[in-house]
Amino acid sequence: MMNNCQIVYNQNNCLNAKKASDNLCRLCIDSCPHQAISIYRELDAKHCTECGICTAVCPSDGFVYRDTDKLYEYLKSSEKIVLNCPQAIPAGHEIPCLGIFDRDLWLTLMLYAREKELTIFTGECADCPDKKACGISVQIFMELHNAWADHPPVLIKVAADEGNSEPTVSVQAQNESRGWRDIGREKFEAIRAGNTSLEPYLIPKTRQFLEETWKLRKSEIEVLPIAALKVSKRCTNCGECPEICPQGALTKTDTKEQLTLIYEPLKCVHCQRCVSICRSKAISMEVKSLSYRLLTGKVLLYQGKRRFCTSCNKQVFDDFEPPLCMACATRDYDERLLSLGSH
Repeated sequence: MMNNCQIVYNQNNCLNAKKASDNLCRLCIDSCPHQAISIYRELDAKHCTECGICTAVCPSDGFVYRDTDKLYEYLKSSEKIVLNCPQAIPAGHEIPCLGIFDRDLWLTLMLYAREKELTIFTGECADCPDKKACGISVQIFMELHNAWADHPPVLIKVAADEGNSEPTVSVQAQNESRGWRDIGREKFEAIRAGNTSLEPYLIPKTRQFLEETWKLRKSEIEVLPIAALKVSKRCTNCGECPEICPQGALTKTDTKEQLTLIYEPLKCVHCQRCVSICRSKAISMEVKSLSYRLLTGKVLLYQGKRRFCTSCNKQVFDDFEPPLCMACATRDYDERLLSLGSH
């Protein structure tokens, strides 16, 4: 059954649908404070408050805010940016909740704040049923604030709507000038837009917005704090990490002598599947100061020579000297025991 909820599920973008994994992503289910998401990612409109926490924690736009494009158009076209949640005075462009702001969207807002006055009005979040979503969003903002010390100011004001405020934009006068067929058609399109049969896209919308916004300002903002992969010397050259990446952000050039890992940060959604699968704990994700060129380019993440068993020439994945596979190491150990026993 379709509904007109502003939060919709795009199954085609879900990491679980993109590439199978033993460790299924449950961030949306576990984060929802209202238990409105089933194990099949079905959204219960009766319990969903559109707090947006599922969109903020989802790495790949499995859950999306349907009007994200409208929000971005507003950011681009308005002379000054004023956003408000439904519990605040209707002073500007209304958003469901601060909970829809993920890391990339916060960075995009900060970039716009360099040239435009930016104010966000909220209600009394402590009394709001969506305070968990708002709290997570504010935590993300504070992390960015600490990582980007001289970022442009973003003004957040608590201005609860007491029921006496009037919206800054009224749609009633517009409706009077259009026929009922036009209005009905628009309502149908809005409902159809809430359907979960959405087209897939590789890079999440907020990452697209960040890239587009930064591209025009890269000469002014040289680096941004962005989470990226790092590979340590503990890498054993097994080559399994690219196989698990659902985004194709990590690829390999694999020869008998050498393993090369190529990383594309723009495609990376920080799901950390590669981190969790690495048996040698050689992969980690850290916030780094990336330039626009590094964000949008291909990075040589790692290059290492393969190691082979000195006895049978099979590839080995440890740092022992001399390099021996498990079978040869066991046989060599047994032979030494027999040799000691004979004496």
